[in-house]
Amino acid sequence: MKFTFYGHACFAIETDGKKLLFDPFISGNELAKDIDINKIEADYILVSHGHGDHVADLVSIAKRTGAQVIAAYEIVDWVQKQGVTNVHPMNFGPANFDFGKVHFLPAWHSSSMPDGAYGGNPGGFLVHGKEHKFYYSGDTCLMMDMQLIPRYAKLDFAILPVGGNFTMDADDAVIAADFIKCDKVIGVHFDTFGYIKIDHQAAKEKFKAQGKELILPNIGETIIL
Repeated sequence: MKFTFYGHACFAIETDGKKLLFDPFISGNELAKDIDINKIEADYILVSHGHGDHVADLVSIAKRTGAQVIAAYEIVDWVQKQGVTNVHPMNFGPANFDFGKVHFLPAWHSSSMPDGAYGGNPGGFLVHGKEHKFYYSGDTCLMMDMQLIPRYAKLDFAILPVGGNFTMDADDAVIAADFIKCDKVIGVHFDTFGYIKIDHQAAKEKFKAQGKELILPNIGETIIL
């Protein structure tokens, strides 16, 4: 399985022969200026919520690749109005796809589209793939609901925000890793803005002290999991 980081909370995972792209925000991110969005391929685009720093490149990539957009009903309604036709609306609960089952799960955050339209409930995704099972929390604070994750699946890894201010910070993400019973965490949603700049080494040490691993990928880096 390949994990490729495109900056902020945008990443791609190749699993079971499919390319899953999450929360496409590249062109508005100065730190990701060397990423060519026209070279990003996707079979599916999973969107956690509607904020601009998660959907800025959603419509353009969806139209170019023909990828199916998987998101809350309200986000799907919004992208359809932008001319995207290959969609799968969800609310909280499970659905089956050819790459595996997906649980769309709650996140404690907010959600509105770049034009001010209602974005529905923010969420995260638990993906039960044939090769691996992983959880992407989306933008969220630490929440007790995360303790349900181990009832659904034994995770191979998780993707959690670690930047603080708008989401969990590294301290809360360590607790979240306990809640979801996952010792390998890929951190996202850090450094993009002044509010969420972090000390990388200090964050990693907090995880290491608890017997866990925090991976903070470089933008454009691909990791084999």
